[in-house]
Order: sequence, then C-alpha cells, then structure tokens
Amino acid sequence: MTTLDIQKRLKELGFDPGELDGKSGSKTVKAIKAFQIANGLSADGRVGPNTSAALFPDDANETEDAVAPVAEPSAAEAWPKQVDCMRHYGGVGLFQTRLALPYPMRLAWDKGVVVRSISVHEKVHDSAARAFAKIASRYNEAQRKDMGLDLFGGSLNVRKMRGGSGYSMHSWGIAIDFDPDRNQLKWDKERSRLARPDAADFWSFWEEEGWVSLGRSRNFDWMHVQAARL
Repeated sequence: MTTLDIQKRLKELGFDPGELDGKSGSKTVKAIKAFQIANGLSADGRVGPNTSAALFPDDANETEDAVAPVAEPSAAEAWPKQVDCMRHYGGVGLFQTRLALPYPMRLAWDKGVVVRSISVHEKVHDSAARAFAKIASRYNEAQRKDMGLDLFGGSLNVRKMRGGSGYSMHSWGIAIDFDPDRNQLKWDKERSRLARPDAADFWSFWEEEGWVSLGRSRNFDWMHVQAARL
C-alpha cells in the first residue's frame, strides 16, 4: 500500500491527514499517531504491521516491507537560522506554552526553588519534551545533580544579545540554559562542566532534535542549547 492509501483510509476513519497528496508530512504523521492512540497502539507515527492491520483489517497479512513507512520530517530541517527567527517564530515573547519536566529542576540562582515546568515556544515544545525524556532515562538523579542537568538557568527571557543589537534566542523561548555557574559564557571546554565526556549523550539528545549547542559548535557558552541554526 502507498502513503496515499494510508491518507485516504485515515480520512475515512475521521483522522485528518491533511491534503491527500501521497506525501508523508507532519499532518499525516499526527493523524497516524491519533489513530494509534485511539486503537491502543504504540504512537510512533509509523504504519508498521500492527497499525496496518488496524487500518486495513482485510489486509492483515501484509508484511511490514509492503507498508509505506511514514516518518516525521527531521526537526533539524524545521529550525530556522538565527536571522530568520522573527519570521519563523513570530514576535518575541509570544506563542509560549508550558513544558512539564520529567524530573524536578532547581533554579540555578536560588537552588531552594524547585522548577517543574518551563516556558518554551509552542513550536519547540514537543521536540524539547523528547530531549528531556531521553535525559531523564539516560541519567539518574545523582548523575543529573553531579552534572548540573537539574540546574535551570533560564528559557524565555526577552532581551537583546549580549554586546549585540539582535534579540537573544531566549526572547522566543527557544533556548535553554543549564548550570550557568559551571558553564560560564566565555569558558571553553577545558573549564566547562558540560564539556566533559559524560555529557556527550546529553548533547546528542538535543542534536538528534536539531537543537544547536554553542559549546559543541563554537566552544563557548556550554550552558546553552537552542532551536535555531547558526
């Protein structure tokens, strides 16, 4: 079966896949996930054997190879360059939503304050949620504390870049800082805590979502990750 067949069937069942164009776009993926949830299936956005059998019960013996895989577009392709953030994300400080954290964090500047959710732009919410979920799974509480992954240094903050006239990526809620005291702006990998080998997976989780580490890219500001390309 083709992606167009899948789109038509989803539409018949009341799950809107967007335009019936035979392309595996984000609307089609969302429709597949909605169908999977409604049918008690794993919501991965792909039409494998189980989802295929539920969509097309008369063709339940189809193999996975005969099913058109539908994958969500790469997040790396979705993020704009820094200079295009106003066009892509809209006005600064707008379109925010709360991201519930999978583990409690503490304010970096007041460690007695527990942070359970942070403000991010609605366009980056799901991507950031996936990255945080992987961090929570990979690092236990003691490891997160040792590395400073539980120290929240800020997300939404409408301001200009330090020493520049353009807006900081924080102005759109598309940047997140971790443990700023041990990863100061001008520190390189020789001094920054998050430049150590045990943080490699932490950065990989963000990079899998297309987010950019200034530390890994430019060797400064190791506290910072952003959903915008340089």
